[in-house]
Amino acid sequence: MARVDALGQFSARDQDAILVRGDCRMLRVMNAVKPCRPTRHHHPLRSTLLLSCLALLAALALAGCQRSGALPLRLTNLSGHMPNLSFSLTDDQGKAVTASDYLGKVVLLYFGYTHCPDVCPLTLAHLHVVMQRLGPLADGARILFVSVDPARDTPEILHSYVTAFDPRAVGLTGSPRALERLSKDYRAAFSREPDQANGDYEVSHSAGVYIFDAQGRARVLASPAASQDDIVHDLHLLISQEAKP
Repeated sequence: MARVDALGQFSARDQDAILVRGDCRMLRVMNAVKPCRPTRHHHPLRSTLLLSCLALLAALALAGCQRSGALPLRLTNLSGHMPNLSFSLTDDQGKAVTASDYLGKVVLLYFGYTHCPDVCPLTLAHLHVVMQRLGPLADGARILFVSVDPARDTPEILHSYVTAFDPRAVGLTGSPRALERLSKDYRAAFSREPDQANGDYEVSHSAGVYIFDAQGRARVLASPAASQDDIVHDLHLLISQEAKP
């Protein structure tokens, strides 16, 4: 199974040393943009993914590696540096929905597609285990799987795909313009790779999970390097906070 590491130019020891300094985890966020499979040839759109990743890093670096609000959250802080959740898309039941339909729930926003060979199913399986570990609190969260392949991911296909992983997952799709606008809002990126001989194609896309509180405010980013324990910890705090009178 392929894995593209944006920190590949550093040794494992160097990565740990960089991550320890300042307790920032900034370089881990670089893992948030990766293709589902590596390609042998340079593709101009790949540069767009890298630039988007660097833009996200720059914005977070300006925050001085601050922690999210008063809560002792462990994941990468997004508070005040990303817009509130906002979109107008179609859910996996064919219904027009907006971000306001998910107010009151902690949202885990992920960009992917159903033909993804490895990263997407691994991420959804990972999030399913997180939800299981939350127990009854998981009812206060929703996984929103936003398709970056609207040509193939119909609402019916999305529904079958995401609910096979977790009943609290919802597939979302929309026009290419709407999907591009949403991805740019959160400095994510995706690009279609060249068609293969059989007509199939893959889509390179960001692999981070954006977590919003129940008021729709961006709180933290779970990069692919984030531990399951840290995700469970932060979700527990965010959901419990909403449950307090």
